[in-house]
Amino acid sequence: MQTRQLGRTDLHITPVGFGAWAIGGEWRFGWGPQDDAESVAAIRQAVSRGMNWVDTAPAYGLGHSEEVVARALADIPASQRPYVFTKCSLVWGPDMVVRHDVSGDSIRREVEDSLRRLRVDAIDLYQVHWPRWASQAEPSPGSVGEAWATLVDLQRQGKVRHIGASNFTVEDLQTAEAIGPVASLQPPYSMLRRAIEADVLPFCRDHNIGVIVYSPMQSGLLTGAMTRERVGALAEGDWRRNNKEFQEPRLSANLALVEVLRAIGERHGRSPGEVAIAWTLRHPAVTGAIVGGRSASQVDGVVGAMDFRLSEPELAQIEAALPRD
Repeated sequence: MQTRQLGRTDLHITPVGFGAWAIGGEWRFGWGPQDDAESVAAIRQAVSRGMNWVDTAPAYGLGHSEEVVARALADIPASQRPYVFTKCSLVWGPDMVVRHDVSGDSIRREVEDSLRRLRVDAIDLYQVHWPRWASQAEPSPGSVGEAWATLVDLQRQGKVRHIGASNFTVEDLQTAEAIGPVASLQPPYSMLRRAIEADVLPFCRDHNIGVIVYSPMQSGLLTGAMTRERVGALAEGDWRRNNKEFQEPRLSANLALVEVLRAIGERHGRSPGEVAIAWTLRHPAVTGAIVGGRSASQVDGVVGAMDFRLSEPELAQIEAALPRD
């Protein structure tokens, strides 16, 4: 299986990794109820189909996603176990309300909790989930600099092997790099969300920072399985119900784009979702794409993106079909 080196690390990852956001189940930014047995089957199918990394976070289901990941990997032989990536900065208390905290003391507590839930001795890639959080009105404890210094110390202690960031701006990356090298960045990126092309991706490429993008299929919208009826039937606890891309007038334009992706994919025996993922992987700064799956069949529908490349005429066709604001 083809792999790519993640920035300056010794990690060589497959172009697609398994994303464990949705399998966390219901929480403020959840995807509605999930079946843990199907989630375990999805992760194991991803590994059996060649994906060699899993990305999760404590906030996904308030610890539940990490626990499901541990359950899925428990019986996989050590020689076949994928890398496990997780995050810090979103915490909760007895009230189960998620809050943002990038203070050193909080991150040190978080890493111990993640090690316990994941049942590992060290985390392969530990990432600051958010440098700041718009969902929180009051100022967050700590700072990007304090958080990064803490991660550098955790790496020195051997609790985490590599340290990365998620949702960082170029300024945040510069702050972190002044303290210690940034292994990777995890930003949102899809053909419907391209802001990072302007400055973030060039900065990462210039500084040899690996990039693993999330939501390459725009949270399921570009999979080819999403319909207007299915959007209307999303569970009450599914955060996508309130996302502008799933609402008119954008929804109709986005579904029309999917039909273009479908036509391109059919020429190669690929799904629209695989075309959408391959589109993100075409960028020279992108190392890999995080792709969620809630069942083994969903994994089978996207795994082909790992070795699929779009031609220049196909990229031009997609560019012409993109919705314009």
